Amino acid sequence: MATMTAVRADLQAHTVSVEEVPVPTPGPGEIRIAVKAAGVCLSDVHLVEGTISPLFLDGHVVTLGHEVAGVVDALGPDTHGPEVGTRVLLQAGHRTREGRVLTRGVDYDGGYADYAVARAETVVPIPDSLPFEQAAIIPDAISTPWAAVSTTAHVHAGEAVGVWGLGGLGTHAVQLLRMSGAAPIIAVDPIEAARDRALALGADAVASPDEAPEVIARLAPAGLDAAFDFAGVGPVRTQALRALGVHGRLVVVGLAGKGFEIESDTAFAFKGQAVLGHYGSEGKHVLELVHLLEHQRLDFSTSVTQTFPLDQAPEVIDRLERKEGNPIRFVLIP
Repeated sequence: MATMTAVRADLQAHTVSVEEVPVPTPGPGEIRIAVKAAGVCLSDVHLVEGTISPLFLDGHVVTLGHEVAGVVDALGPDTHGPEVGTRVLLQAGHRTREGRVLTRGVDYDGGYADYAVARAETVVPIPDSLPFEQAAIIPDAISTPWAAVSTTAHVHAGEAVGVWGLGGLGTHAVQLLRMSGAAPIIAVDPIEAARDRALALGADAVASPDEAPEVIARLAPAGLDAAFDFAGVGPVRTQALRALGVHGRLVVVGLAGKGFEIESDTAFAFKGQAVLGHYGSEGKHVLELVHLLEHQRLDFSTSVTQTFPLDQAPEVIDRLERKEGNPIRFVLIP
């Protein structure tokens, strides 16, 4: 039996190991991908730590990786889809007939491996002009903030916005908000290098958390129309809520597994404000982004901070947890 290298997480022991496992065989309606790049996401760190848990995983061991790009290697029986050799990315998951949303690399085996199997409807062809490393991070790292900006928050041109947390998701949100015409864009993060990066990528102003109230009051005296929490930290949400104007909405994307409090229900109600939860993206958001990149409306060439061989995945996950190198995205190359 042919084997391959895969990065497996034991969710009971909270460990990550590089193992040799059988090459998967695609079944009906499935396509096998020879993986060329896989993005390393903070949610992979949270999964290993136990901060988040799979709802539908069969067992307690899974191959990590929900940001995947590669080449079609084989089609399962009676499967229609891109032909062998087509360059593709994989949606980060799929919805079952029963309505369950399953996430790749969480509820079933993902793409930290030489090969990955995907439902045919989740396989998206990509243009030759799009490098695999950039294509891999579109599902989640880019599609999640895009869905938050375009679908959950419905940001319109000219709206004042704040972005808290300038890691992978927040940095991309700044770029996507710039493309969408938001103004001003105020980016907040305690790390100076992250603030400098956001300024270079399109933020109108940056601030540390201590500086944020003064900067927002100066640039958006009527308050923010939309505030995005990509940090998942309680004080961020308190500060963002205080910064909202009339009909302002706070979009919670960063997850901490904890609650938070609205300081004054009277002010919140009087101003007609809203708190909106946001998780992931839909297939259409990935398709929209591929289209925008193909037509050069966006450029994420600086988003891949560094690439690593697949067998270094445990060390890379540890580096991401420590935010070593102030990464936007680390990418594994099988």
